Amino acid sequence: MPHVQVSIGGRFFDVACQPGEESYLQAAAAVLDEEASVLVEQIGRMPESRMLLMAGLMLADKTAGAGDNTAALNARIAELEAENAALKAREPQTVTVEVPVPTLPEGLESTLAALADRAEKLAEEVEEKATA
Repeated sequence: MPHVQVSIGGRFFDVACQPGEESYLQAAAAVLDEEASVLVEQIGRMPESRMLLMAGLMLADKTAGAGDNTAALNARIAELEAENAALKAREPQTVTVEVPVPTLPEGLESTLAALADRAEKLAEEVEEKATA
C-alpha cells in the first residue's frame, strides 16, 4: 500500500492510500492545507488535532453551502425546463405589423408617370433605329 507524505498547516503527515489514488490524496490534502494555513495565519500555532478539526469544520461548512447552492440551482433549472417545455407546447402566434407608408408629395406621381412614358418612347425609338 503506497504511503504519501502531505503537508497540512505546516506539519507533515505520512498517509497510506490505495494504489493509484496518490494524486487524489495529494489534492485533498492541498485543500485541507489551504484551510489550515488560514487558521495558522489568523490564530498562530495550535495543537494539530485542533487545527485539523477546525480546518475540517471550515471545509464542511463550505461543502454544506455548496450543497445548498446546488439544490437552489437544480430547482431553478427545473423551473426553466418547465417554462421551456410550456413555451414549446404553445401554438405559434401570428403577429401582424402595419407599417405606415409615407404619402408622396403632390404632383410627384404624375411627374414620375410622365418620365416613365418618355423613357418608354425613347426606348422604342432606340429599338427602331437599331433594327433599321
